[in-house]
Amino acid sequence: MEASAGLVAGSHNRNELVVIRQEGDGVKPLKHLNGQVCQICGDDVGCTVDGELFVACNECAFPVCRPCYEYERKDGNQSCPQCKTRYRRHKGSPRVEGDEDEDDVDDLENEFNFNEDRQERQQHIAEAMLHGHMSYGRGDEQDLPPDMMQPIQPRHPLLTNGEMFSGELHGIPPDHHAIVVPPMLGGKRVHPLPYIDPNLQVQPRSMMDPDKDLASYGYGSVAWKERLESWKLKQQKMQMMMTEGNQGDGKGGDHGDDGNGPDLPIMDEARQPLSRKVPIPSSRINPYRMIIVIRLVILGFFFRYRIMNPVRDAYPLWLTSIICEIWFALSWILDQFPKWLPIERETYLDRLSLRYEKDGEPSQLASVDVYVSTVDPMKEPPLVTANTVLSILSVDYPVDKVSCYVSDDGAAMLTFEALSETSEFARKWVPFCKKFNIEPRAPEWYFAQKIDYLKDKVQPSFVKERRAMKREYEEFKVRINALVAKAQKVPEEGWTMQDGTPWPGNNTRDHPGMIQVRIPSFLSGPIKNECLQVFLGHSGGHDTEGNELPRLVYVSREKRPGFNHHKKAGAMNALVRVSAVLTNAPYFLNLDCDHYINNSKAVREAMCFMMDPTLGRKVCYVQFPQRFDGIDRHDRYANRNTVFFDINMKGLDGIQGPVYVGTGCVFRRQSLYGYEAPAGEKEKEAASTCDCCPGFCCGKRKKTKKQKVKKMEKRMMSTRSDSSVPIFNLDDIEEGFEGFDEEKSTLMSQKNFEKRFGQSPVFIASTLLEHGGVPQSASPASLLKEAIHVISCGYEDKTEWGKEIGWIYGSVTEDILTGFKMHARGWRSIYCMPQRAAFKGSAPINLSDRLNQVLRWALGSVEIFLSRHCPLWYGYGGRLKWLERFAYINTTVYPLTSIPLVAYCTLPAVCLLTGKFIIPEISNFASLWFISMFVSIFATAILEMRWSNVGIEEWWRNEQFWVIGGVSSHLFAVFQGLLKVLAGIDTNFTVTSKATDDEEFGELYTLKWTTLLVPPTTLLIINLVGVVAGLADAINSGYQSWGPLFGKLFFAFWVIVHLYPFLKGLMGRQNRTPTIVIVWSILLASIFSLLWVRIDPFLPKTQGPHLQQCGLNC
Repeated sequence: MEASAGLVAGSHNRNELVVIRQEGDGVKPLKHLNGQVCQICGDDVGCTVDGELFVACNECAFPVCRPCYEYERKDGNQSCPQCKTRYRRHKGSPRVEGDEDEDDVDDLENEFNFNEDRQERQQHIAEAMLHGHMSYGRGDEQDLPPDMMQPIQPRHPLLTNGEMFSGELHGIPPDHHAIVVPPMLGGKRVHPLPYIDPNLQVQPRSMMDPDKDLASYGYGSVAWKERLESWKLKQQKMQMMMTEGNQGDGKGGDHGDDGNGPDLPIMDEARQPLSRKVPIPSSRINPYRMIIVIRLVILGFFFRYRIMNPVRDAYPLWLTSIICEIWFALSWILDQFPKWLPIERETYLDRLSLRYEKDGEPSQLASVDVYVSTVDPMKEPPLVTANTVLSILSVDYPVDKVSCYVSDDGAAMLTFEALSETSEFARKWVPFCKKFNIEPRAPEWYFAQKIDYLKDKVQPSFVKERRAMKREYEEFKVRINALVAKAQKVPEEGWTMQDGTPWPGNNTRDHPGMIQVRIPSFLSGPIKNECLQVFLGHSGGHDTEGNELPRLVYVSREKRPGFNHHKKAGAMNALVRVSAVLTNAPYFLNLDCDHYINNSKAVREAMCFMMDPTLGRKVCYVQFPQRFDGIDRHDRYANRNTVFFDINMKGLDGIQGPVYVGTGCVFRRQSLYGYEAPAGEKEKEAASTCDCCPGFCCGKRKKTKKQKVKKMEKRMMSTRSDSSVPIFNLDDIEEGFEGFDEEKSTLMSQKNFEKRFGQSPVFIASTLLEHGGVPQSASPASLLKEAIHVISCGYEDKTEWGKEIGWIYGSVTEDILTGFKMHARGWRSIYCMPQRAAFKGSAPINLSDRLNQVLRWALGSVEIFLSRHCPLWYGYGGRLKWLERFAYINTTVYPLTSIPLVAYCTLPAVCLLTGKFIIPEISNFASLWFISMFVSIFATAILEMRWSNVGIEEWWRNEQFWVIGGVSSHLFAVFQGLLKVLAGIDTNFTVTSKATDDEEFGELYTLKWTTLLVPPTTLLIINLVGVVAGLADAINSGYQSWGPLFGKLFFAFWVIVHLYPFLKGLMGRQNRTPTIVIVWSILLASIFSLLWVRIDPFLPKTQGPHLQQCGLNC
């Protein structure tokens, strides 16, 4: 197998970095924009808003770019470095001290641009950290081409102005190495942190002089008064129309869209909320809540009767049933009450566009990184991964805001080659999708749709282009299939690339880290049009129509023997770090390789919550429901999980948010860095009052800056007994734009940064940029080398990765654990259910694979239950709500229900074989509790289906598979979890197969041998044997035995009906069942039956004749 493009591979620990590229095709040089270069930072000087070359100094025209000019005016000496003339204020620049005499420029729109000032301060902090230790602990860059090196200019006083020494990077001059850190911040070692010395000229200064009159800044002028009057008129008009609309329908402004009249100004529409809650109608939710309370009362009386009336002749059976029923009741309470406050949500995509995509201006939507993870291309076919990647590249979002990262944790050259073919096909597929606005944008599923594809299509060329595109896709599939066929037989010497270089991942357990940037323009800022490797058809990152394409990056982290790589969680953390170094988008979406984007506006749906000014600050992630293709019509094994996604998740959204389910989730990057959520108004009020009588005796107290510093130092230095309390609180960080950068960067020494995030100054600098982006002065060469460093196998050693940062380790269900940690820190999540499903994936529809999938989920829950992160005892000092805790407790303890469930399903057979029963003879009054109990159970289910719009068939399939999975996968998970935690016996992680049968639903009838089939098969056989034995005994005993038999038969039929889908799957299409399953099941059932027959047989014991004197003189 050959590679057709370059690849960067290396190992930080071994000091290796190699650029492998096509023979005769060197790395393309970095291109600069035309114009002068800034003599301070090395960037292009740029142009003004009028299109002219920017000139900072009107006296000597010394070349300085706009960011350096603004920085010098705010925090420097406000003068030109060459002629020392004071800089004059240009249009668009905020006023600083000394501008009062300059009346020739009046720019009210940018007079007080606090937001930009704050972002620039964050940028300077990040750049200072980047410059400080770019060469710390690194090897030479001699392996990189010299045309990839970009010098980095300092913006702070630096330490090393001496001679060149061994081990430094060629791309960084010797006078740009580090910043002096005083002893109070961590000792004598050099740290990449800005040291604010009062004697230096880089002290931050206020943008306004509080002693001056505001008129000197433009307030009070005629233009200002006219603008103010115009704004008042618009507000009055909006208020009048909203009042008229609310009076017309009797609703408040928060309900419905009636408050948005057609004549309102566009800007007023853009200021409206981007989403809103849609509560469940009271006519549906109130009866549901009432029946829950009634059922709880009935449950109490039911248990009172059961406990007060034991069965003396069957005491062990009665006691077993009581214990099982009490556990079922507790499990029901944990599952039911988190559904007390269900809500739905709707988004306003038009308002999002009005606010962040104004005509004639660049899009202000936030950047989004997309993560796709894959391991084994034989179980996760490359064609499936290719469709997912194609749907991402064609998403309806600004192309310069999207970056797709594909994690190949198996280091398979098949995945690498398939991705190269995918990037080439994307040049044709992406413009076709956007031109005709097709859905979905995964070609396999688009062409497989059995609908009228001409609906809503008006362009005459659509039919012709669609046929041509279908032919192109079929050719693409043939090329992918050829790669798969070629990969079936691995050469003895391993795979080689086109230039003869061995594939670095030939040994999947021992290989360096690899990164391939397939589509250029992966950097933001002044070097956004530069690239490291162009791999999209060798002609640039553009489609066939010349439009730019999103970025596509191949990543395979380093693996070495002796290291714990933490499976999927470790791969996701590697993606977090490498994306932070290369693009650092403030939000990212993670998808499994088989989950494609079914709704091209899914990212916009998530941004309606994330970028909402009022709601977004406390949102850690937006979870979308999982929807699946290729499932049989009756959903025999409840693969759709409709009850969970359409009922439970809606209920959690009304509390603190849904749990994270591993895919289809948009994250806020800062929430994964271990920070607490910003405190709300109520929390701030509670925290700012005195301890004696909050809010009454002393009122609010405002913390001084010294108090804040002491509080943060105490939190940073103390050993935390509860690790759910992170080092920093975003609320503390964001209290004023001065506190964000100064306190955060001053209080955390470099040692604490490295202990928390690892020894990468570039990544540490990226964590300080709340709004994302990479430092503007970073060169592509240095970022690429740093990206190789952060995916090295030893990077996470002695850090908090996997403990407090990123995906949390310790469970195969890292998704549940990661979401729980964020909720414990006070973050909330959002459940978004757009009308068109956002994502769709594949699910195993055959019985064996489905049971193995459930086994893995249950095993992860058992691991969490037996760990320190168990919701029963973890995070009580945090901000986790009680009903949310109930939901997480239920998520971790549900596998334990398998033990009482197996015992309860065995009781009917035991009762039928022994002639005993778990319930004594009951009176008519006592029977009311049993009848009421059954009625309340059915009423709860009916009302739940009514408010959630879940069908009765879906609800019933969920009930059936709850029993099937409970007596098989959950039971094995409990024992495997105990063995793993107590005995250290680990189980292998099995990737769920995404391959499908050529015949539709062919996999549904496939049965593979697994020990998970034995327990439910045994339960089926012994209950069937019990039914036959009970009927035979009743026929033999006479009419009087049919009454007690009815309850036992009902109990047994309850078990058999719930296991019926399992029985159908066991028989298969042609009644073919593995012999070993039948042998083991019959053997166990026979032993169990014969044992009970020996102890208490059906036949009455033979007794002698009963003699009695008749009373006659015989």
